[in-house]
Amino acid sequence: MELKWLLYVTLLALGTLAVQAHDMDDDNDGDDVVDIEDDLDDGTEEVEESKPETSTAPPAPKVTYRPPVPTGEVYFAESFDKGTLDGWILSRAKKDDTDDEIAKYDGKWEVQDMKDTKLPGDKGLVLVTRAKHHAISSKLSKPFVFDTKPLIIQYEVNFQNGIECGGAYVKLLSKTPELNLDQFHDKTPYTIMFGPDKCGEDYKLHFIFRHKNPKTGKYEEKHAKRPDADLKTYFTDKKTHLYTLVLNPDNSFEILVDQTVVNSGNLLNDMSPPVNPPREIEDPNDQKPEDWDERPKIPDPDAVKPDDWDEDAPAKIADENAVKPEGWLDHEPEYVADPDAEKPEDWDEDMDGEWEAPQIANPKCETAPGCGTWQRPMIDNPNYKGKWKPPMIDNVNYQGIWKPRKIPNPDFFEDFEPFKMTPFSAVGLELWSMTSDIFFDNFIICTERAVADDWASDGWGLKKAADGAAEPGVVGQMMAAAEERPWLWVVYILTVALPVFLVVLFCCSGKKQPSAAEYKKTDAPQPDVMDEEKEEEKDKVDKEEEEEEEANEEKLGSDADIGSASQEEEEEEEEDDRKPASEEEETVNRSPRNRKPRKD
Repeated sequence: MELKWLLYVTLLALGTLAVQAHDMDDDNDGDDVVDIEDDLDDGTEEVEESKPETSTAPPAPKVTYRPPVPTGEVYFAESFDKGTLDGWILSRAKKDDTDDEIAKYDGKWEVQDMKDTKLPGDKGLVLVTRAKHHAISSKLSKPFVFDTKPLIIQYEVNFQNGIECGGAYVKLLSKTPELNLDQFHDKTPYTIMFGPDKCGEDYKLHFIFRHKNPKTGKYEEKHAKRPDADLKTYFTDKKTHLYTLVLNPDNSFEILVDQTVVNSGNLLNDMSPPVNPPREIEDPNDQKPEDWDERPKIPDPDAVKPDDWDEDAPAKIADENAVKPEGWLDHEPEYVADPDAEKPEDWDEDMDGEWEAPQIANPKCETAPGCGTWQRPMIDNPNYKGKWKPPMIDNVNYQGIWKPRKIPNPDFFEDFEPFKMTPFSAVGLELWSMTSDIFFDNFIICTERAVADDWASDGWGLKKAADGAAEPGVVGQMMAAAEERPWLWVVYILTVALPVFLVVLFCCSGKKQPSAAEYKKTDAPQPDVMDEEKEEEKDKVDKEEEEEEEANEEKLGSDADIGSASQEEEEEEEEDDRKPASEEEETVNRSPRNRKPRKD
């Protein structure tokens, strides 16, 4: 019990000290303000001396930024670390079928450091304005031709202000004679569109390629299936994420975010609509026969309406058992003219008609169950059956749902190499966004996975390392929070001490049996002591009885002298039997005046 109270007092004292520390900290803060105001004229040195010393966390490991350098052949690589838009062309086009006020691609692009950057010197392309059309593009070092090597496109995006509605996808612009980057707009032909896009609560990661129909020569957009992964975090956490598309000559593709696959598939099987059309289509000229019966059930022609079926019975009837409540005001209307209302001074009866005061609820009806003519409430009519209809039965002439016959598809073709797309010669960003400050960085287009991984390690990898180094550990975060809010020390102490206290409480708080010495020595019998003594005496008697039985068996058949000796032994044993009873009596009656001398 003393241990419990000791632990309780210790916890209480620790909590009190923490609270006092918090109060003292607040008092010191207040004193500092007063000292600064009183000694404002004495100079800034005294003000600095009056400030309490604050502990600072150890400096985080510094990550030095170096611009990434391609480690192999690339078709395009841009890190924007030169701080300019050299090599990039701003579009001056206008969107068709759009109001002139918003038709222009006049959104602003700038090369800036990322907000709250942990890597000084790491710059990127920033979409600065919101609610405007933005378009910017740059040529590749050489056109990319789809032949025997994979295509890898990779870049970084950071939604620094989150994203309401807008995209951050790139377009790989098809190589055509008409390509003019100065007039880059939404209808400029592209080969692939890839990247994140969001509006409302619809989070997308596009992969679209334009496939050329070998028969008609027309292009059709093919969309990859939606990924199963939850993409919301990439749009909302305000961190830099790495988007990668890998397209292989065997028609397989992978989409990665932060070097983790979030979607994969095959151009032949996982695009919508499919690359290859069906072999057969429904005949557009086929027509359903006039006598084709698609009804699985029909009304029973032999059914007859019952004679007692009343189709005219109403669904509701007045409740004949209802009784008008007492106090109902039959002659009082529910609404009356407002007695306090006055006709407006500018009311013209010739123009506005005769003025009438507005209606208000009748004050007399507020305390009454109701006003006006009382009517019985309506209830369901038990005799209502509605319009009679014959029951439905199976249609013996049912032929099923008619479908037009199939015919060979005149536009059928088979393209087993959709990877061989239209070559592209430029990369562009054509975006509309309701959020500003979207950060783009470290674009690369290449054919080797190792080159893309090295580029990612030198760019996105450094950002990730810098962010990790700048974030304190769990213990550091707890200590920093406690420095700002000293009362958190109480929470920390209780969190650690309470489990220890409970363990000690349950392990060390077993019940103790009080010893006989703890009782007050009086003549009153003590139950626990008497029980123990009775148990001992019972064991002793049982043992003596066993010894007596053994002695009797040994002495059977002996002479008279032995019998006499046995008789004496029995007398002695009987005397011993009387002895425990006298001892028990002596234990109960401890007073000297109750004791009797023992006979020899």
